Amino acid sequence: MPTTTAAQRRAAEAADYDAYLAECPARQLLDRIGDKWASLVVNALADGPLRYSGLRRRLAGVSEKMLTQTLRALERDGLVVRTVTAGVPARVDYALTALGRDLLPLMRQIKAWAESHMPQVLAARAAYDDGRRAPG
Repeated sequence: MPTTTAAQRRAAEAADYDAYLAECPARQLLDRIGDKWASLVVNALADGPLRYSGLRRRLAGVSEKMLTQTLRALERDGLVVRTVTAGVPARVDYALTALGRDLLPLMRQIKAWAESHMPQVLAARAAYDDGRRAPG
């Protein structure tokens, strides 16, 4: 059996990813980036680093617990980096990594699509709800 390099092994493993399979790590990543808070955090960091308090103000309605969990998960996945600057008090900034910046155009498009298509979605919801109530 020929020897393979680490890069060759990673490429072979990547070919095995199939998000339709329950155990596939790509499915977990899709869950992460499909989360509303994760997508909003990525979009909020588009213009550069923000402190926790700045993110919290930007993301109306997010609880401290949910924002902390989301930031930790994005950091774990390599999409966000947390930088602590010594001082009193210490300053903590969050920024997109190169991987996060690579994801950003897609997240921006999804956000823009959702914002621009809300009238049609609301109309579809109303029509569905009216149709569901009518036969009763």
